Amino acid sequence: MKTKLIFLFLLCCLNGISQTVEQLKLETKKIYDANYTMDFDVIAQLTYPKIIESIGNKDSFLEKLDLDYQNEEYRMRLELVTPVFQYSELKKIDGKTFCVITYRNPIRYFFENKLNSDSSAKKVAWLKENNNTSEVIFEPKRNSINVKRVSKLIAIADETTSNEWKFFNFDDAEQRAIFKTFFNETIKKELGF
Repeated sequence: MKTKLIFLFLLCCLNGISQTVEQLKLETKKIYDANYTMDFDVIAQLTYPKIIESIGNKDSFLEKLDLDYQNEEYRMRLELVTPVFQYSELKKIDGKTFCVITYRNPIRYFFENKLNSDSSAKKVAWLKENNNTSEVIFEPKRNSINVKRVSKLIAIADETTSNEWKFFNFDDAEQRAIFKTFFNETIKKELGF
């Protein structure tokens, strides 16, 4: 009888983890698609709430997203690819569940004003640092810069998200900084940061 109860308990636990992983995969696809289609409202819904609070409010967050994608200097667009998401193991730390998700996510910056060799070199250096990649290619005929990067999302389910998956987008320098100030050293070390 005791063995049957233990087996039933383990089966329930595994089923719960499986549902959590399947939900995480669905939410990851949603946030990727929202970034590709520039559906900023969906991005805001799937973003970890402390990010929006740190930036001010939802309207400020939406304005920031819009400026990240298009402003007087450039238009940034994700390139059409079929992403292959790599998921770390789920880690339960301090009552929060974390998962690090990585995937290849190339983007292209189209510049409004013609770049010359000097200005393009500065933009390439800026994009290498900003996107944490060395694969940045200036394309003079298109007046654009192609950035081959590996993107990283940190998925978190905790009390502030009603245990639903919400994301930190590590492509965004401000979100990386918020993550590093908001979470303690134990969490950062466990996740490899």
